[in-house]
Amino acid sequence: MKTWKLWENEKINKEEASLLRRHADEIPVPFDEEGRRDVETLVDTFVGRDDAAGLAAPQIGISKQIVVFRNGNFTDKAPIKKGDGNYDVLVNPRITQIRGDMEKTQEACLSCPDISADVVRATSIKVKAYNEKGEKINKRYTGFLARVVQHELDHLDGKLIVDRGTTIYFPKEKSLFFDKIFKDE
Repeated sequence: MKTWKLWENEKINKEEASLLRRHADEIPVPFDEEGRRDVETLVDTFVGRDDAAGLAAPQIGISKQIVVFRNGNFTDKAPIKKGDGNYDVLVNPRITQIRGDMEKTQEACLSCPDISADVVRATSIKVKAYNEKGEKINKRYTGFLARVVQHELDHLDGKLIVDRGTTIYFPKEKSLFFDKIFKDE
């Protein structure tokens, strides 16, 4: 399934940007047929990829509160497989606690191709959500995994690394395009 992007080939994607920038809708719990299908579609789209630590439903055109992400082995570039336990699914997630230091690290995003940005995030968070079966869960995420979860949850609020980044990096050969985008904002 196609990943939605703010821009592609040095052109703004207005329709895709509009969906990526809106607050995603919650899924009714217990899940109805549409909710189950949306969760399954996101998981199916994510598994088998080797280019992402996580994926949020808005990134594939589904404006719903669902994220999926690797729960470890971030240096392993092998695609993950469905049901292998190497990923977590969060539905209607809420951060209930932020702890630890705030840390600045460079992030990239499938929805913001060709750039990266320095983003400050908490090193420890606690999240309340439902898993892919619709069961209530509370989980603590720390370190790089906490960063991945915060990044994906930002997508559910219509926020991207370009909104959080303290410094944005892009290839010199595309500077005319990106200078125009970031100076017009």
